[in-house]
Amino acid sequence: MEIAEELVRRIRSVIGTEESFVPLHVPEFHGRERELLLDCIDTGWVSSVGSYVDAFEAEVARLSGCTYGVVVANGTAALQIALIVAGVQAEEEVLVPALTFVATANATRHLGAEPHFVDSAYDTLGICPLRLRAHLEQVAEVRNGQTWNRHTKRRIAAVVPMHVFGCPADMDGLDAVVADWPMAVVEDAAESLGSTYKGRPCGSLGTVAAVSFNGNKIVTTGGGGAIVTDDAALAKRAKHLTTTAKLPHKWAFLHDEVGFNYRMPNLNAALGVAQLEQLDTRLAHKQALFYAYTQAFRGLQGVSLFHAPEGSVSNNWLVTLVLDPARAGDRDHLLTVLNDAGVMTRPIWTLMHRLPMYQDAPRADLTQAEDLEARVVNIPSSAYLGSREGTAA
Repeated sequence: MEIAEELVRRIRSVIGTEESFVPLHVPEFHGRERELLLDCIDTGWVSSVGSYVDAFEAEVARLSGCTYGVVVANGTAALQIALIVAGVQAEEEVLVPALTFVATANATRHLGAEPHFVDSAYDTLGICPLRLRAHLEQVAEVRNGQTWNRHTKRRIAAVVPMHVFGCPADMDGLDAVVADWPMAVVEDAAESLGSTYKGRPCGSLGTVAAVSFNGNKIVTTGGGGAIVTDDAALAKRAKHLTTTAKLPHKWAFLHDEVGFNYRMPNLNAALGVAQLEQLDTRLAHKQALFYAYTQAFRGLQGVSLFHAPEGSVSNNWLVTLVLDPARAGDRDHLLTVLNDAGVMTRPIWTLMHRLPMYQDAPRADLTQAEDLEARVVNIPSSAYLGSREGTAA
């Protein structure tokens, strides 16, 4: 039996055969979502202010290990604002992994800054601190406590570690680099709600972080995001910027800078409050699913199940397979066979520097990211698949 057919058989042994098509990741609504949404409608509090906005901000901050939370329209907006409050300005550079969802780079460009793409690590899929340090030693210099690109003459203002598929990046290694090459650390925690690094929640590991609640995330508000931080001043500025920079007044419309209408409606926040009440259960179901896949893939040749390194706990947002190097050329064939068999499977994102709008952006040697791009695929990861009787047996 060829490896593609064997993968179908083993995945189906975990997720079942009763469904003709199994999506990659679906939203689930098993709690008080309908009750809280109806409360918004019945009371008329459906727009950008309301008790659920406040409650959702507080709970997102708590679960992220932070003091403050500001909820917004989507994860890209959250990351854009996080970069602004961290001090990134137009015409500066931001170190971004080439191996990431396009929003990480787009958020940088939206504020007029330039993404500078760096390589990834095999053990986390996130930024590789060793290769980042080597790259900075080649292209950068420190002047007056700031890091500058010697070639472009631009300040390198921040680095954005992205916790890929919920696996925490090597934050200790990254912090050691930043200690020698000063810049802000802005976490892209879009996919990592519920993940921890050495006992600390993702979202609490940098200056400020961005979280996503898109429809495919571990919890969803339909669309939505949040900025989380322990810095009161940064949180206050994030709230101000995302609410059109309007100054408090009984009746006057006074705005003191160019702000953004990025507010999350109370309706979406109500959905989020109900979803967060189910987070612990959802994490447990995802852990059960991951364990079942671990058992099913034992002894499989040519493919390995990616797992977080010691000291990190992943929320297992998307279960990830890594093909052996000799199998890299089989990726698209595997994707075709699996999807044709009703098992939704996808490749990792196209690397940022291959996209037309970013082809001329500065970049490091991306050998490891390019290798991973050719060999990483995701398989069905919905939490309900781990809730079935016997899944974790």
